[in-house]
Amino acid sequence: QVQLVESGGGLVQAGGSLRLSCAASGRASSADVMGWFRQAPGKEREFVAAIGWSVANVRYADSVKGRFTISRDNGKSMVYLTMNNLRPEDSAHYYCNAFVSRGGAPVNYWGQGTQVAVSS
Repeated sequence: QVQLVESGGGLVQAGGSLRLSCAASGRASSADVMGWFRQAPGKEREFVAAIGWSVANVRYADSVKGRFTISRDNGKSMVYLTMNNLRPEDSAHYYCNAFVSRGGAPVNYWGQGTQVAVSS
């Protein structure tokens, strides 16, 4: 049962932009919090951004504040990450995450991820 599917990654030059999308299905579509994490080769997975169901509650890692914007469309069960002014250090595999507590035991869902590569 597919819960999260990411898309929108690719190769971009430094200073460029990308928009990642994450389609949620099943129980993940009613997630209390949805977010984006990333993992570069040889590094641990790190938090990037998160947004609550009310969409007014957002949080960002310091490294992306002012450059990345997370948004959410509950009607379409989608979450987006708009990334501007990309830097080579933003290169990583980006994962969509959904934390669900309503309708059953709390659970975290993860997508398969999408690759972002930023060239200098």
